[in-house]
Amino acid sequence: MAASNQKTTRPRLACEITPEGVIAARASDKTPRVEVFTSRRLPEGVLAPGLTGPNIVNGEALRTAINGALSAVAGKSRDVIVVLPDFAIRMMLLDFETLPSKQEEIEPVIRFRLKKSLPFDVEQARLSYQITRNNGAVHAVAAISPREIIEEYEKAFRDIGYFPGVVLPSSLAALGLVEGERPTLVIKVDPLNLTITAVERKELRLVRNLDNPHGANVSAAELAEAVLPSIVFFEDSFAARIEKIYVGGLTSLEEVGLLLHEQTGAQVEQLAPELFPEQNLSGENFQPSAMAGIVGALLG
Repeated sequence: MAASNQKTTRPRLACEITPEGVIAARASDKTPRVEVFTSRRLPEGVLAPGLTGPNIVNGEALRTAINGALSAVAGKSRDVIVVLPDFAIRMMLLDFETLPSKQEEIEPVIRFRLKKSLPFDVEQARLSYQITRNNGAVHAVAAISPREIIEEYEKAFRDIGYFPGVVLPSSLAALGLVEGERPTLVIKVDPLNLTITAVERKELRLVRNLDNPHGANVSAAELAEAVLPSIVFFEDSFAARIEKIYVGGLTSLEEVGLLLHEQTGAQVEQLAPELFPEQNLSGENFQPSAMAGIVGALLG
């Protein structure tokens, strides 16, 4: 995570860490596409993503998986975008009447606003943010996590010779696949949590991170029940109807897509990039939505 919203050159190599495994991919230097990708599975219990304690339970197993995945796709590259579980980084939206114009004065104001909302020491946390100013209003998108947690993940890469220049939560990375001009809802499901984001006019309008007590077997009705309050909130707050819904993390979209369409009228699609068999070096069958975060990070 960067300390500010300053732009840096995007690495062409990315690696996503999930409790189930590690995915690595390399983007082309010349065209906006992924050249190759691969994965390595993790034994159960290697990771415990969260904001209040160590996330890496078995460092050796994680380093072995990262090294195996990256060595297959990296070539000579060593700079890498790291995509982490949403549970490890908190995304928040903040509105201000005013903010200082100087970069060094903005961060303390954002940290002060976040203090009462988070279960860790905000002053010692790693913070990245983006500011937009429209018609006198000031909006901030903040991503924040305890410093020791981010450094824990970064160390796993540095120990095997890679340099984590950018660190992103998975849902924020996946938004790189979304055009986002019209009101759009993005639902990302994993066994631990459910992340709901909404974008309009290419700006992030809503972020909600919910516990997922149903795990990977969450039903269409359970998912719709969790999502509908966010849709109502968005439409009431911004006087705009959600026109498209992307869902990632489910093996089948048929039932939940039909239910969400019936309840909202929105077009429902899978949150997934187009994949080609020749790009896959792992030999495993990939659910396309499993690649949303890493491809969004590389190409978004």
